[in-house]
Amino acid sequence: MNVLPKGVRHSPGHLSRDDQIALLEAIRSVVAAAPLFQPVMPRTGKPLSVRMTNCGGLGWVADRAGYRYQPTHPVTGAPWPAMPPQLLRIWEEMSGFDHPPEACLVNFYETGTKMGLHQDRDEEDLAAPVVSISLGDDCLFRVGETTRGGRTTSVRLKSGDVVVLGGEGRLAYHGVDRIYPATSALLKNGGRINLTLRRVTRPA
Repeated sequence: MNVLPKGVRHSPGHLSRDDQIALLEAIRSVVAAAPLFQPVMPRTGKPLSVRMTNCGGLGWVADRAGYRYQPTHPVTGAPWPAMPPQLLRIWEEMSGFDHPPEACLVNFYETGTKMGLHQDRDEEDLAAPVVSISLGDDCLFRVGETTRGGRTTSVRLKSGDVVVLGGEGRLAYHGVDRIYPATSALLKNGGRINLTLRRVTRPA
């Protein structure tokens, strides 16, 4: 059995099949209003392998100007769509935090897509956890310690799983090493959607 770092929690099968279908429909509405875009690395301009969008009052973007949160879509200029109520309910169930999330990143992983080890540290409020929801094909998720080069643990995430990075694990390095194609029928054409709920600003 894999032992996750302190503060990192994995809740397998937290969402039922019906809940996954309902959440997927809500995310399709988000993508219709805020199309997927390709973020790029600030220094090199190299595209990230995932396509992404956001919902909520703020959205995370990455371009030549840097990593940041902003209230509008970087391509359309329109405000991000509202966060679906299903996401707010999952935050209430899993976060243990008294204030609502302000951003939900929607990352789409195709077969062959990876994400290198990184920390989520662009938020002002690091007391709030990051709540991550998996939909679609399985992935191999790797999580480490709060320093680069520390011990890492891998866990296979399935559709409906939820992972929480909080407390001592809030700044744990984490990434996605691979997608397992055709392991879920949730997305008609395959792939994985990862939703990460975040509190960005400190509550007044």
